Amino acid sequence: MKWQAYRRILAGLVLSLLLLLGLDRLFPLPPPPQYSPLVLAADGSVLHAFLNPTQKWRMKTELGEITPALRKAVIEKEDRWFRWHFGVNPVALAQAAGRNLFGRGRTTGASTIPMQVARLLEPKERTVGNKLLEMLRAVQLEAHYSKDEILQLYLNLVPYGGNVEGVKSAALLYFQQPPDYLSLAQTVTLAIIPNRPTGLVLGQHNAAVLRERNRWLRRFGAAGLFPQEAIADALLEPLDARRHAAPTLAPHLARRLVRQFPHEAIIRSSLHRSKQTKAEDLTQGYVRRLLELGITQAAVLVVNNHTRQVEAYVGSADFRDFTSQGQNDGVVAVRSPGSTLKPFLYALALDRGLVTPKLLLPDVPTNFQGYRPENFDKRCNGEVTLERALAYSLNIPAVRVLHELGVPAFTDKLRQAGFQNVTRNRAQLGLSSILGGCGASLEELTNLYVTLAAGGRYAPLRWTSPPSPLSKREGEPALAVDENTSSSSTKSLGSPLSPGEGGRGGEATTTSKPQTSPSSLLERGPGGEVSLISESAAFLTTDILSQLTRPDLPINAASSMRLPKIAWKTGTSYGRRDAWSIGYNRQYTIGVWVGNFSGRGSPALTGADVATPLLFDLFNALAYNSPNDWFGPPAALDFRLVCAETGLVPGENCPNQLIDYFLPGVSSGRRCQHLRQVLVAADGSFAYCRACAPAAGYRQGLYPNLRPEVAAFKEAQGLPYRRLPPHNPLCQLVQGGAERAPTITSPAANAEYVLSQRENQLLLLSCTTPSEVRQVSWYVNDQFLKTVPATERVFFKPAPGALKISCADDHGRNTDVLVTVAELD
Repeated sequence: MKWQAYRRILAGLVLSLLLLLGLDRLFPLPPPPQYSPLVLAADGSVLHAFLNPTQKWRMKTELGEITPALRKAVIEKEDRWFRWHFGVNPVALAQAAGRNLFGRGRTTGASTIPMQVARLLEPKERTVGNKLLEMLRAVQLEAHYSKDEILQLYLNLVPYGGNVEGVKSAALLYFQQPPDYLSLAQTVTLAIIPNRPTGLVLGQHNAAVLRERNRWLRRFGAAGLFPQEAIADALLEPLDARRHAAPTLAPHLARRLVRQFPHEAIIRSSLHRSKQTKAEDLTQGYVRRLLELGITQAAVLVVNNHTRQVEAYVGSADFRDFTSQGQNDGVVAVRSPGSTLKPFLYALALDRGLVTPKLLLPDVPTNFQGYRPENFDKRCNGEVTLERALAYSLNIPAVRVLHELGVPAFTDKLRQAGFQNVTRNRAQLGLSSILGGCGASLEELTNLYVTLAAGGRYAPLRWTSPPSPLSKREGEPALAVDENTSSSSTKSLGSPLSPGEGGRGGEATTTSKPQTSPSSLLERGPGGEVSLISESAAFLTTDILSQLTRPDLPINAASSMRLPKIAWKTGTSYGRRDAWSIGYNRQYTIGVWVGNFSGRGSPALTGADVATPLLFDLFNALAYNSPNDWFGPPAALDFRLVCAETGLVPGENCPNQLIDYFLPGVSSGRRCQHLRQVLVAADGSFAYCRACAPAAGYRQGLYPNLRPEVAAFKEAQGLPYRRLPPHNPLCQLVQGGAERAPTITSPAANAEYVLSQRENQLLLLSCTTPSEVRQVSWYVNDQFLKTVPATERVFFKPAPGALKISCADDHGRNTDVLVTVAELD
């Protein structure tokens, strides 16, 4: 019989358990609360707060922010037996029923903290039936959550008047501190208000709040809840509470992170509060001084080179400036990058062995298959070293190097570096991309310079950070993982029903989701790194960019401000619509964009004069305590002697030599031939080849072996140089082959020209020739046109249709190009 009774009891228990489980499934707990999204700084302080979807300030209080003092005060006041009952306190219910039935004492509902949570989750009219539902829900809450989690829910839902809910919201909006930074007096103040949220409104009823606070402080003291000394100090503390605005630092990044993590209520960014505040103040003050120049906006990005974390993010000078479109985010806006890509191009060319720092590059008017770039100042220098071409940001040498490297090789590297606009349009990009012909954002450009600072290693920027060790509270319970949210979200508070953006918020923890970029599909090393350029090429580029003898140093900069030790590069887009300045040292990289979101240009808008002063201000303010160490040459880099005239390995006739860096096994070992031996008449009137040299009466001489385009430039500019005498007119042999034939620079081969009849437009004929050429003859469709000096430009009126343009030099060498001409009425 005993066993039968036990079996009946066990069966009853199982049936009861199944019934409870069925009821729990049929009547699930109400959805968790929708929180106000918070974006934190790296140290855990609140940078930016948003209203939740119901337009309330309900900021999530984390378990670690519930201090022992707050825990004790709330439990003592609201539910002394909270730790012992299972959602409902039967003793308190019986006492309340007696008081209410016999009318003795204050009428109460004996609500426990779980019962209050149930009522806050599902607000209903206060009736006996609804009271029973609250009790059932309280038991259900106890079955699902721990005591700490229930207390956390309560502190996140309690009202504080108006649209303020939760302890954290009240602490930040009235005391401008998180809950775990409040004094005992402030903690008790927040513990006593929820029962009378309309009668005890901070900032409006401070005198009444003060009296009630002190009354409860004395009660807590009498109960031995806190030491008497602490109670005495708290009683003396004045109450100076008023409603403050919610934190609004870093508005652009805050909105960006809320969109990226729509189901998280707390997002810990990588920003540093002090750096962010300083960057915003400097940017706003600087742009205010530029308004009279027609310049209204700027954007700034500060990156820690060691961690790739963004420590300051300024999307515009003033987010609230609607007139100047301040809500646009200049960090992600795609603009013309101007000359800011040149350092990366030269670094790639160094790695390909195409150039070395002292190599001389032609800086003369050049036609690259119909594309004729010009330098910013409209001048040419003949020949310049690579380091001068980069330091002075010359356009023509950069286009020449890109032409030799190849546009696809360049754009493919930019694709690997996360340039999304380049990735989408790389099939249409040409040589103009190095001068700003491709779109890029401040974010992409700044990270490209972080790559230079990191020795050529690229990795995506980091916008979020894990909780710091100092912010991790001991004893903080680990909560179960909710499979419907990200792996870092907690089941105890769940996730909202709708994503959050701006005024919409959601559930969150402080761990971020992984970010993706176009380069995330590449094979990467530790930390997601991929090597884009060698450490040697990065160092050589940095060495050039750190020189102070350069035109993009702001006017009077050396005398008006303390110059930081940085490597930097400026850029100005076509039409002076965008001004860039990006600099770095070992610790930080800072990117600056200045301009107008409308795209309107300004005559004063240049990278050197407008963007660089702000860059220097930021470095002096944010990185003044950076270590003094600078980049050192890597072991793979070496020195060699080169000819001062060309930058090549010295040949037989290179008396002037200097030391230059080179990459062993990579840099070209081509020997210099800037001078060549020529047989000339004794009086220097003619040059001879070996076939026509007389038996006597000649001598050997050294003459410059210039590129044809450089020789043509010197001729056109009237620059003196030792020109080779004309070849012996009696020689019957043609000297040189097709490689020394004239190069037609205009018109471009296979191009179509549309000429206006109304403006009587003409077609330009020009060429470059070796130095021994004196005259060239021009032919159109094999019909003679004109014989002119080799450096003279010819204009003529062509007939519409297909044309064959020919140029023959006085050595019998010939070049042809085919073009099409159309007329416009």
